[in-house]
Amino acid sequence: MNNSGEISHTILMLASTSFFSDYGNHVRIWEEARAIQKLGHRLVLATYHNGDNMPGIDIRRSWDVPWIKRAVVGSSRHKLYLDVGLGWRALRVALHERPTIIHAHTHEAAAIGLPLKHLFGAPLVLDYQGSMTSEMLDHGFVKASSPFYMPLVRLERFLNHQADAVVTSTHNAAELLRRDGAAHPDRLYTVTDSVDTDRFRPFDGSPAWTAQRAELCAQLGIPAGRRIVAYIGLLAPYQGTNVLIEAAQILTRRHPDVHFLIMGHPDPHSYRAYAASLGIDDHVTLPGRIIYRDLHSYLALGDVAVAPKMSLTEGNGKISNYMAMGLPVVAFETPVSREILGTSGIYARLGSVEDLAEKLELALENRALAARIGAEGRARAVAEFSWELSARKIEEIYTQVSRHRK
Repeated sequence: MNNSGEISHTILMLASTSFFSDYGNHVRIWEEARAIQKLGHRLVLATYHNGDNMPGIDIRRSWDVPWIKRAVVGSSRHKLYLDVGLGWRALRVALHERPTIIHAHTHEAAAIGLPLKHLFGAPLVLDYQGSMTSEMLDHGFVKASSPFYMPLVRLERFLNHQADAVVTSTHNAAELLRRDGAAHPDRLYTVTDSVDTDRFRPFDGSPAWTAQRAELCAQLGIPAGRRIVAYIGLLAPYQGTNVLIEAAQILTRRHPDVHFLIMGHPDPHSYRAYAASLGIDDHVTLPGRIIYRDLHSYLALGDVAVAPKMSLTEGNGKISNYMAMGLPVVAFETPVSREILGTSGIYARLGSVEDLAEKLELALENRALAARIGAEGRARAVAEFSWELSARKIEEIYTQVSRHRK
């Protein structure tokens, strides 16, 4: 029995990614694993050969691929053989650990987990962070006109239906799957992206932190007195990075005291060059990857946080971090951002550079509005986005799928 009185499980968690690499989906995997273990379950994580080791998690890596040291982000041809290596590692781990639950992050991991489900009689839980084929389209890995596109769509739907449970990070994603018949309706669950509200909390205004904040700004090369728009996440067109930099050009012309802190990877060099080409390199800082354990300190530099993601199928976990920090959040109007923020956000028209700049200006200039929605967002994060609550929901899902398999 575990800490909550439920039967303890041995969980084989599969992550077909370079875990850990300090971005949204990896944060979900990390926080989920920690929270599930705190409930008394045994968990082993099988993942690619590269990535950071994280304390307290039993990580088993696939065979080494010496020519790939960087994190593999999104769709990539390298995943074809990386997943073969991960499949071999997962089989060996499963033979040794005899899992009672297989918890797969991404569809590639579900494809690896499916034969293990049948070999070991363990339910397969698919942690659905978005559509596999939509991500491929977003990354330009495949085109809708490609002869491979429809077979990939059918494969994705097959994996959804083969899973004993499909866990989405938003109700919007669950509704899309239900409406399209892309998953069994009675196997759909939602566990929202959550946040550690003790670590991610509003800037306290103390002299010590004020001095630390000034020092951190100096280290980043941000001039004193700048009002900062903060972003954390992957750098990619579908994440809205290009649109954000173009909005920065508009806004900094009107307000020279505004500065954009755009944190994340991969390839910050290209976006620095893009900012320079627009003549705003002195108003945009792209420091690259930020270590997750330090993220709260960097977010505390912001006066406003921005979530310009344009994907309509993926989650948007960064928003809950922004909310926990008490930051006013400007996001593109999508069902996902609306679901997370509710009324405690400012929404720009999807894909519009001009409207994004206008809404950021509103958040920076109307401090009463900013303070109100920041406080509302913080209260919502504390009440609804706890990892402990999310772990208990996942534990209930494990219990239900285990009963159905018997």
